[in-house]
Amino acid sequence: MRIDIITVVPDILKSPFEASILKRAIDKGLVEIHLHNLRDYVTDNYKQIDDYQFGGGAGMVMMIEPIDKCISGLKAEREYDEVIYMTPDGETLKQGMANQLSLLENVIILCGHYKGVDQRVREHLVTREISVGDYVLSGGELGAAILCDAVIRLLPGVLGNETSALTDSFQDNLLAPPIYTRPAEYKGWKVPEVLTSGNFQKIEEWREDQAYERTRDLRPDLLREEEK
Repeated sequence: MRIDIITVVPDILKSPFEASILKRAIDKGLVEIHLHNLRDYVTDNYKQIDDYQFGGGAGMVMMIEPIDKCISGLKAEREYDEVIYMTPDGETLKQGMANQLSLLENVIILCGHYKGVDQRVREHLVTREISVGDYVLSGGELGAAILCDAVIRLLPGVLGNETSALTDSFQDNLLAPPIYTRPAEYKGWKVPEVLTSGNFQKIEEWREDQAYERTRDLRPDLLREEEK
């Protein structure tokens, strides 16, 4: 998988890909991450990539020309499955979306900044708009990092245990059940006996029941979504 990220501040995005699971995925050749500084696609001496809004209003807007040049240049080199724009008013990122995106081959992620991008970018260049939540960040870089992490960890060979991602929260519209490790008792706090019983059928039944109960108590909206 190849992910090209278009940004005004590439330094923000370097550290997430230089450690932990994401770095391992890159080192193993399972994913390529390429950062593109939008200022490299302007010709004026000031490297201007934003301007005032037509009609007035607070906040600067990212200009269409450098974004178009960057995206067009990338598309001239290969086919892309999606051109994603990170924006607070986009479709909220959920596990099912991450699963779907992990099956793609080439993706462009455009990070918004300032007040956002010229609307013509969204109408003519972007194929999908994604939000990481109902709040506003200073730019789309952190959202892009979250999206990349959610997608890359699903690629075959990234996690040590291939089935680990399949048991995460939200995979079946359920929260994950409680998990425990050694010691079996600490300060009088005991691990549920079923988990140390060795009866794997009862363990799986317990986990399913716990996942349902936790979802019912903490995120009943997920169960309502499943019923639709």
